[in-house]
Amino acid sequence: METNGVTTVKQEPEVKTEETPTEDFQKLTEYGINIKVANEIVKIYETGKLSPEDLDERAMDALKEYNPDDAIAVLKQFCESSLEHVGNKSAFLCGMMKTYRQNKKQGAQASPARGPDPNKLSEILERTGYSLDVTTGQRKYGGPPPGEDDQNPPPPGCEVFCGKIPKDVFEDELIPLFEKCGKIWDLRLMMDPLTQFNRGYCFITFCTKEGAEEATKLDNYAIKPGKNIKVNISVANQRLFVGNIPKSKSKDEIMEEFSKKTEGLVDVIIYRSAEKENQKNRGFAFLEYDSHKSASTAKRKLSTGRLKVWNCDVIVDWADPVDNPDDETMSKVKVLYVRNLTSEVTEDIMKEKFGEFGKIERAKKVKDYGFIHFEDRDDAIKAMQAMNGQKIGKLEIEVSLAKPPSENKKKEQRKREQERQSMMMAMRRGGGAGKRKAGGDMNQGQMKRRNMNDNWGAQPIAQQPLDQAGFGGGGYDSQWYQDSYGQNWG
Repeated sequence: METNGVTTVKQEPEVKTEETPTEDFQKLTEYGINIKVANEIVKIYETGKLSPEDLDERAMDALKEYNPDDAIAVLKQFCESSLEHVGNKSAFLCGMMKTYRQNKKQGAQASPARGPDPNKLSEILERTGYSLDVTTGQRKYGGPPPGEDDQNPPPPGCEVFCGKIPKDVFEDELIPLFEKCGKIWDLRLMMDPLTQFNRGYCFITFCTKEGAEEATKLDNYAIKPGKNIKVNISVANQRLFVGNIPKSKSKDEIMEEFSKKTEGLVDVIIYRSAEKENQKNRGFAFLEYDSHKSASTAKRKLSTGRLKVWNCDVIVDWADPVDNPDDETMSKVKVLYVRNLTSEVTEDIMKEKFGEFGKIERAKKVKDYGFIHFEDRDDAIKAMQAMNGQKIGKLEIEVSLAKPPSENKKKEQRKREQERQSMMMAMRRGGGAGKRKAGGDMNQGQMKRRNMNDNWGAQPIAQQPLDQAGFGGGGYDSQWYQDSYGQNWG
């Protein structure tokens, strides 16, 4: 082209090719990523759905090791996905790669993208100002709400579990339902990355206990015709059971040792033998942590098999959740639970010692713990305050209010009783309770998970065991029998 006698040459836009690679392309290939995969990533960069800063080392390593054709297929799926509410795109991409590999092993086709109604969801987010964070395994709404401090989450008792959710229901239907109950702190819908449907359950944390209590009224609510959801209060488990620890170790020593190896440990619960004074514990303990996250991290760390405690391989499991009755229920309790009763302490001695504080309906001793039933609650409170820590027999006793079982515990108790009666009938018919070992002895069957080691001695003392007096039941009212650690010891 000629302008004012000067000829200029029109500049053509530079074409990006493998011969003239971009800086981003060079970084990817220098990291060891296949050329075809690097080209696909650069294309996604150009769409704006992903930036070089979004790819962390974990995602880069996964892409480097992945089959190139499979990596390209996953990247195309990633680009077609709705990433608007994905906070950590590297983690999301890694999740997609894992899902793709699982689908390929099973010979399944990749599931089409599924999710909530985008218009309904946008309206909810605009109206509430809440955030939405999407990963391959979870869709999280809120946490914290606008104007709230995430360092001060709601206390225990503010979370509900919602189960039996139809697989094609998402947060656009759940939020309007539950926000009527109270202000939501967060809602976490668990997702199946293989199908991209939900897993059938979610957790909703409210800002107050009243909101959670109101939400439980939605139990058995028909969210769709013939599809009734289940809603109940959820308590995050913060307690671990550890077995195979030396019986010579005291509570303080256990606390010190496990505090060195895990973070967030706030308490240790041990049981001593009422008869063996030289044993400071029964070979197991319960570790109480400051949060479920701390307990979960500790469980993972202690379960690797590489970590020894006093040169012992410890057994670690979740403690069964504590079933704590509400204040209103506990305000009516007239029964005391007493532990550390040695063999010479009889029911008559229990009545004599506790009878000084008021009229006793009955006393029951089971192994090395027992129950005192008072006629008047005030007398029970006086006895508890006066007798806790006093010496009866050889040991100082521990006295607390007994905890009435919840309806669910009562159902479990009835079911266990039926199972035991069936087993007793089978044994009477000569069926036995387990398979024979090679040597001809009877195998006792699968033991409770907390009693895996013969060296633990007697089974753990239950704070309030759910069993009746005899093996087959009968002989004593078990209304008050409930283990505060959730375990039924038989």
